[in-house]
Amino acid sequence: MGMALGMFFGLLVPIAQVPLSAAAAVVLRANVPAAIVSTMVTNPVTFGPIYYGAWRLGTMVLGRSEARYTPQDHAVMDDQIPAKDWWSWFKGWVSGVGKPLVLGLALLACGVGLLTYYLVSLVWVLRVRRKRRLRQRVRK
Repeated sequence: MGMALGMFFGLLVPIAQVPLSAAAAVVLRANVPAAIVSTMVTNPVTFGPIYYGAWRLGTMVLGRSEARYTPQDHAVMDDQIPAKDWWSWFKGWVSGVGKPLVLGLALLACGVGLLTYYLVSLVWVLRVRRKRRLRQRVRK
């Protein structure tokens, strides 16, 4: 469960991943070191591909065209955003990039977290059974 929590918080939350996963692991009585280490799934090397994949997943689920958001439609650079028009720029960014990204990250975090939980549980059960079989063979 610790690894699943770490993967979940590592993918879902862009900041404070380690404290959140550690706190959740303590509350749920999971493996705290595993929760902390598995948050490192997002690092400077994997951050870009993961967020791009999450955005693509979000646009696919929402049924939007990728061409909906273009830098020409909404000012991207801070110096291009007029002070009075900041709110409309932010709303345009959220509708174009923010919603699909947040949805994609949530789906990715839940899916990878559940998959990690079941895969680690399966490996653990298989390992225990193998050790048990080996002990029984030695006794005979």
